[in-house]
Amino acid sequence: MIDETFIRRTLTLARRAEGKTSPNPMVGAVLVRNGIIISEGYHKKAGTAHAEVIAIEKAGLAAAGSTLYVSLEPCCHKDKRTPPCTEKIITSKIRKVVIGMLDPNPKVSGKGMEQLRKAGLEVVPNILDRESRKLNEIYIRHITGRVPFVILKVAMTLDGKIATPEGESKWITGEAARRDVHRLRGKVDAIMTAIGTVRADDPLLTCRIGKMKSPVRVIVDPGLTIDPRARILSCPPQSVLVARKSSDPKKKEALEQRGILFIEHSEERPDMQKLAKELYERMGITSLLVEGGSSLNSSCLEAGIVDKVIFYIAPKIIGGKESFPAVGGRAFKPLGEAHQLKEATIRRTGQDFVIEGYLREI
Repeated sequence: MIDETFIRRTLTLARRAEGKTSPNPMVGAVLVRNGIIISEGYHKKAGTAHAEVIAIEKAGLAAAGSTLYVSLEPCCHKDKRTPPCTEKIITSKIRKVVIGMLDPNPKVSGKGMEQLRKAGLEVVPNILDRESRKLNEIYIRHITGRVPFVILKVAMTLDGKIATPEGESKWITGEAARRDVHRLRGKVDAIMTAIGTVRADDPLLTCRIGKMKSPVRVIVDPGLTIDPRARILSCPPQSVLVARKSSDPKKKEALEQRGILFIEHSEERPDMQKLAKELYERMGITSLLVEGGSSLNSSCLEAGIVDKVIFYIAPKIIGGKESFPAVGGRAFKPLGEAHQLKEATIRRTGQDFVIEGYLREI
């Protein structure tokens, strides 16, 4: 129970850097002597000191003989901008290291722990492994799959509608849910929508919560029909248009001159698996939030790129068979093959309910 208590503290510290460490993991660390925390730290962003190093340097000579609690296995390789944390831990004469989870990175996985043990330190791994994995679900997908961690977000009514037949969708959910979505945007590298949503709402798709960053915007527009005056094209940090190679070369050139990036495809509609891979390899996108309409939601689910879903459900009923459903498309799955959420949870935010869960293991 004592180990769990201090590992929970490392997870709390790590979350302070949500959305800021990509492509690195979020990591927290505390140094404890006689059951009392003597120093703590967390990794703030890629290229800066790791959590263990910050905690050790804060403690100074007091680190000797203490116990280090860290949410992720300390790194032991030199293929990065900062020195290995294991060396710092060993030279600081720390007595014991308790780890939330092992690092899935093959350069580290198990090796950091063994290096510490060989130096004579006591090592206790995998305390709160599940909680630690959820904290770094984006990092785990990036390391093990070399693709973005994809979150499908939907705001819908109780009867599963996301818009009226006329396209009215503002606002299905309340202010608390919308603030929640802005925080979610601030945690990911990119957000993807489709041209239908851009036409209907002329959204910015930015994060408007404190100092949290806004994500890259990816607009799926096969025919390149977007209005050049659309707000989404005129605000930082970056907008990416996904269009067919044959679509309007003059318009494409004009938009490129404005700094708009293009990802082109030869098919009628983009292959979502290829698109996710290209966003990862070309732009370093490790997390992608899908905020689209019925068609885009369906395409992403059918392509099998979705890792996690978050459905905001308003206690409202629109009705009407022409109203837009949360997931459209022509294809459907028999009940026995339906997408089944793993570790589904439900919570309330303001007047609305939030159901979230995973479509694949992390």
